[in-house]
Parts: sequence; structure tokens; C-alpha cells
Amino acid sequence: MAGYWRKIQVFWGISVSPVRVTVLTLLAMVAFAANSLLCRLALKGTGIDAATFTSIRIASGALSLSLIVRLRGCRVSGAGNWLSALALFAYAAAFSFAYLSLPASTGALLLFGAVQTTMIGYGIRKGERFESQQWIGLTCALAGLAGLLLPGLSAPPLGGAVLMLCAGVAWGVYSLRGKGAGNPTAVTAGNFLRAVPLAAALSAAMSAHASIDSAGFWYATGSGAVASGIGYAIWYAALPGLKAGNAATVQLSVPVIATLGAVIFLGESVTIRIVLASAAILGGIALVVVRRGTQHGRRA
Repeated sequence: MAGYWRKIQVFWGISVSPVRVTVLTLLAMVAFAANSLLCRLALKGTGIDAATFTSIRIASGALSLSLIVRLRGCRVSGAGNWLSALALFAYAAAFSFAYLSLPASTGALLLFGAVQTTMIGYGIRKGERFESQQWIGLTCALAGLAGLLLPGLSAPPLGGAVLMLCAGVAWGVYSLRGKGAGNPTAVTAGNFLRAVPLAAALSAAMSAHASIDSAGFWYATGSGAVASGIGYAIWYAALPGLKAGNAATVQLSVPVIATLGAVIFLGESVTIRIVLASAAILGGIALVVVRRGTQHGRRA
């Protein structure tokens, strides 16, 4: 395992210095937030349909990750598995179709809340013990999600919200299945490759509604090859320099970065509802993951 992480550091030209870890982490968080912005930009402002966007994103992500793995002298064949690929495909498809109607900021917050709630719920089911602070945090996060979805003038479209919650659950399942992978970049590349025929089948089934233009193609390619492929590789390179609690905590920045990007690049407005929901969801999850990281640190 140590040898693998050394290869990553050599490939990216990094050491484990705090400054370089910070830069890599920031780049990864921006890349993850960019997925929401690129998808919404494509589906709102270009001629591409959601199924085609999904297929191009997965295919370009598979190509990008495979190239990175091969340049490191590793093999992609045999990496990953079909169940994880199915979870990856379910996430990507639900994500794309959700952004037909959801604002980027709302979608990013719903996705993050669903991912973290899924992973926290799995921990509870497996017998992980929560302290009172963590239960309060989880309750706040769930209340924030419920408040965001309550009917009202500023409520997100229900169909899109449900799809994004499903995307979050699927990504949570994918993340749980990938825990402890010896070569996470190769495993992710293998799963992307396996997801390509699943995405192609979706596009074939939706062929009557298929459409694409050059702008939509490049947004989808950027989402897959750069924001997903290179973004994941950078994140895996940063992880060895982060403590478990810090790795979970820094991901709280993704919905915030996505919201700022949505205001700047998409002209979205920030409502009181999303501000309050963000405070409840992100603050609540922070209470859970920061405490969890402290507990793990004491055990170590």
C-alpha cells in the first residue's frame, strides 16, 4: 500500500507537505463542484439530452482514468466490479436527469446530504456508536433536508429532488463499496469502464429523445474527463496527507463552492431557504464527521 501511494506522489510530482496537500485538496473539491455546474450548464443551455450527457461523461471519465492508471504503470483490467459499476451508473444517470429541473446549488446540496446520510446510516447499522453531539448533528442534517423539500414558492421541483436524492444514495453505496481499495484510481477506472455499456444501453433506450450539439458535448466531456476523472485522481493523491476526520470535513466545502459557481456562472439566486438548509445540513454533518474523526484518532 505504501508503495502505491509513493507512485501516486511521484506521478503528480508531490510530497506529503501540508501546502501541496492543501492545494490538491482544494483542486479536488473544485472539480467535484464543477460536475454540478457543467451538468446544469449543459442541460439548461445546450442541445444535449440527459442520457447522452451521461454516456459521454462516463465514457470520457473511463478514458481519462484509464490513461492516468496506465501512465503510472498499473493495470486497469480486472479492477472494479459490476455491482460498483451499477451504483456508479445509477448515480450518474439520476444526477443528469435531476439537473434537467434542479438549480445547480440545490442539486449539489441534496446530493451531498444524501451521500453523507447514506454513509452515516450504514455506520449506525453496522454498530457504530454515536455520542449525543453526533445524534444532534444527524437530526439537524435530516431536518435541513426535510426543510429544503417542503412545499413552497422556493421549493425545488419534487421530481428532480427525488432523482438527486437517489443519485446521492447510489454514490454513497458506491463509496462504501470502494472503502479500503488498494489502488482506488485503478478500481474507479475499472468501474467507469464497466459502466460504459450500461450508459450506452440507456442512450439506446432513450434514442427517440437523443440530441447533442458541440457545446453540450464539450461540457459532458469536461465533466467526465476532467471534473470526474482527473478530479478523483487528484483526490486520491491528497488522501494520504489527510486525517480521516479532515477528509470528511473538507468535503463540506463542495456544496458551498457549487453555490458560488452557480451564482457567478449560471446567474442563480441564493434564497433564504437554501441558506438555512445549507446551515442545517452542512453544520449537522460537520458535527457527525468531526466527532467521528476525533474518535478514530483516539483509537489510533
